[in-house]
Amino acid sequence: MAVAAAAQTGFDFSSASRNAYLAERGVKLPNATSTGTTIVGCLFQDGIVLGADTRATAGPIVADKNCEKIHYVTESIRCCGAGTAADTEFVTALISSNMELHALSTGRKPRVVTAMTMLKQHLFRYQGHVGAALVLGGVDSTGAHLFTIHPHGSTDKLPYVTMGSGSLAAMAVFESKWQPNLSRQAAIDLVAEAIAAGIFNDLGSGSNIDVCVIAPEKTDMLRNYIMPNERVQKEKTYGFRRGTTAWTAEKIRSLIINEEVTQVGNEAMDTS
Repeated sequence: MAVAAAAQTGFDFSSASRNAYLAERGVKLPNATSTGTTIVGCLFQDGIVLGADTRATAGPIVADKNCEKIHYVTESIRCCGAGTAADTEFVTALISSNMELHALSTGRKPRVVTAMTMLKQHLFRYQGHVGAALVLGGVDSTGAHLFTIHPHGSTDKLPYVTMGSGSLAAMAVFESKWQPNLSRQAAIDLVAEAIAAGIFNDLGSGSNIDVCVIAPEKTDMLRNYIMPNERVQKEKTYGFRRGTTAWTAEKIRSLIINEEVTQVGNEAMDTS
């Protein structure tokens, strides 16, 4: 009787060979992009806790100090977005609309895996050109579920997840402190600490901490749960009296060089 060969163990580099084969034939491989955000999620004993920072950047400029990155999908499903702000907002709005239509057509409460499937199929269709890195969490009839969805459409299902440019600092907090069956408050505190790690260790993340708690009975959105970067009163005032800065000459130039008025029509207006 033939004996089955032992399964190979160790790392599998077949994907690297495939990528090299595709690159030789002109297929452009995807590049990693910087998202400038910290978004996280974790399971607790009753459901899901999601968290996000509130800084939106435009290159080196802070465009918005208090934007909202936790988006509504359904009453018991929320989605955190990192990447291009318009893409994350409108992709989640599109899927939210489709989920409502799905619920109306089936007559049942939609599941988290349905939203995940819609999102990953939509993103895969555009091959990463829609810059949305998402953390999807929710509670349905089958329990609590937490997913990550990458811009090219790949997904993961894990008990705790992080995404964005501050994800490594946030993951360090989860790896050291997360435990199964956390209480509600312990999970909120852990998520807030993970977001704070991203805020203080990543220049693309900052401002405040938003937290969303999704449980079977209700969803609580804790907007600006912690505000670690509130602007304080300056120690000194910098008012200068009028005339402090002197000038030696003044020249005022008219911006209108030449002006002509052309009369249109010769007849007077008929007011009868």
